[in-house]
Amino acid sequence: MKDFAISESPAVQAQLDRLGALSLPSGRLGLDTVRKLCARLGNPQDRLPPVFHVAGTNGKGSTCSYLRYMLEAEGLTVHSATKPHLVRYNERIRIAGKLIEDDLLAALLKEVLDAGEGLEPSFFEVTTVATFLAYARTPADACVIETGLGGRLDATNVMPTAAVCGISTLGIDHEAFLLAPEEGVPAEPLARIAFEKASIAKPGVPLVTMAYPQIAADSVAKTAAKIDAPQIMRGRDWDAQIAGSIHYRDASGELTLPLPALPGEHQAENAALAVAMIRHQNAVSVSHAAMGKGIVDARWPARLQQLGHGPLAELAGGRTLWLDGGHNPDAGRAIARHLASQPPVHLIMGMLANKDPSAILKPLADRALSLSVVPAPGHDAHRPEDFAPFTSLPVRSFATVPEALATLPPKGDVLIVGSLYLAGEVLRLNDEIPD
Repeated sequence: MKDFAISESPAVQAQLDRLGALSLPSGRLGLDTVRKLCARLGNPQDRLPPVFHVAGTNGKGSTCSYLRYMLEAEGLTVHSATKPHLVRYNERIRIAGKLIEDDLLAALLKEVLDAGEGLEPSFFEVTTVATFLAYARTPADACVIETGLGGRLDATNVMPTAAVCGISTLGIDHEAFLLAPEEGVPAEPLARIAFEKASIAKPGVPLVTMAYPQIAADSVAKTAAKIDAPQIMRGRDWDAQIAGSIHYRDASGELTLPLPALPGEHQAENAALAVAMIRHQNAVSVSHAAMGKGIVDARWPARLQQLGHGPLAELAGGRTLWLDGGHNPDAGRAIARHLASQPPVHLIMGMLANKDPSAILKPLADRALSLSVVPAPGHDAHRPEDFAPFTSLPVRSFATVPEALATLPPKGDVLIVGSLYLAGEVLRLNDEIPD
């Protein structure tokens, strides 16, 4: 799987060009290559600070953000690895609280790419091993690491152990990678997704999960049991009620925690999962106060983000500009729940060609005033006519987001949605570069 990355640093760009030339050999999914690459570099995955490892279809990035902010609120030093990046590749690797500097990034990528000669590693395998090297070489109290694709065969899953593993919400996404027939693997799509995500479990390491539909719950439980990982399941071992605050409880007691500043009902659910992960590990201690502060302070760009002042905001003429990189049915439903209490919006959408436009258009059908389609930068994207079967609105086409904004009717707020790659371009255009 390739990704899209550019840098203003010539040294970084030289390595990103090498990364961009990599491809995933047809039919090759597995951990053999990343294990060999790690071995050539001294197995850095064996020398990480205590790891909080998170998988899931939606919400895993937000959960990682809550974990990082809560750990940092306790005064701990935290490495965190998330993906994809929005504007700069550096966003994928945060070392001791700060985004990796260009010089170190260029050096690490070169070291890993040179070591990988003859192995044909993928973009994400190189990124993952570079991350492991950075984290093994820099002291910290904890690591927060998000999976990329799936879990079982995700490059991050070469880590031999963790302080705790967590799984956020489960749904259908990346079908081409996750649903290929394979002996001994569940055939039903949601059960297969659950199996793939739950396979980040490690022997003896708590696996903290949300509550899932029965077919997914059974698959998670079976996978955890086979790996010999104790499962900590929502609704049985922990729970949270969201009503004006987060009312959390588990066998150790009850907590009342503030709601996140991040908009959307689902963000309180993600925060609760992060709390449960912290409460069910023994590597570090985090106070009630630090959990609350972390929940309030946490930021996660391009997830129901209200854009601030900038060039795009000026073009919008005082409208509220919402930005979300969501592209699957669960994301569409979460956005719709939030917009149910907001004025209707003009949609500006750009979606990768392998995503389903109805995932966003269907749940937002009664909240959309108009639909404008733009490209997803650097990727094959749906054409305007691909959206028409899923909406009664006229579909307008524009080459850029600024062009789409400039032609909107005078009333109504705006939601830009459909791809994290589009979201990254929007943040760049509005001078809101994640740091």
